[in-house]
Amino acid sequence: MVGLGPGDPKYLTIRAQEVIEEADVIVGYKTYMDLIKPLLKQQVIEESGMRKEIQRGKRAIELALSGKKVAVISSGDPGIYGMAGVILGLLEQDVEKERIEVEVVPGVSAANAAAAVVGAPLMHDNAYISLSNLLTPWSVIEKRLDLASAGDFVITLYNPKSKGRPDLINKAQEIILKHRNPETPVAVVRNARREGESFVLTTLKDFTQEEIDMFTVVIIGNSQSYIADGRLITPRGYNI
Repeated sequence: MVGLGPGDPKYLTIRAQEVIEEADVIVGYKTYMDLIKPLLKQQVIEESGMRKEIQRGKRAIELALSGKKVAVISSGDPGIYGMAGVILGLLEQDVEKERIEVEVVPGVSAANAAAAVVGAPLMHDNAYISLSNLLTPWSVIEKRLDLASAGDFVITLYNPKSKGRPDLINKAQEIILKHRNPETPVAVVRNARREGESFVLTTLKDFTQEEIDMFTVVIIGNSQSYIADGRLITPRGYNI
């Protein structure tokens, strides 16, 4: 399971590149496959669309059992909303799993990439929360938003807005505003560390007015976060 990082080949780790180049077969979501096509030579490509994670996982295991070196790719880090959990979960049920050697190759996550674009917002305790309710009930997401906000965590929102759930970002804002100052700094980062990168530094009360989609990461500061010289910073407590 290989993390591609944010998409720009410059942010692909050396080990990830090695695994991709050594693989016989690359299995992955079509959009992510496009990010690594310049690295591909003789590898066989097996790509599929959204919501096909289980099928991709089963196919990868089938190929590995046939003796192939298989690289299952995820954007960012495979262990953060990626394919690592899917593959490992499927392997638990496979009676032939001992025949497969497994490696999880970490990558630069979307949160790390977005944070680097805007400064140092993740310097203190933080929480990743996906607003996608396809696999997690919205009631659970609401609870996590509420508790993370009450606990003064910096919050990174993954999958913040899609055409199918355009209103959940506004509901998330309402929940967080119960615990945070409306002027809390927020970074809205789109296409972090890939082509088309852009960002806006704004506030908790205004951030939903910005362009937000599935290529966006939203970082909401804690009570100590601030903006200086065009950067979002969360201090850790050093006596500077």
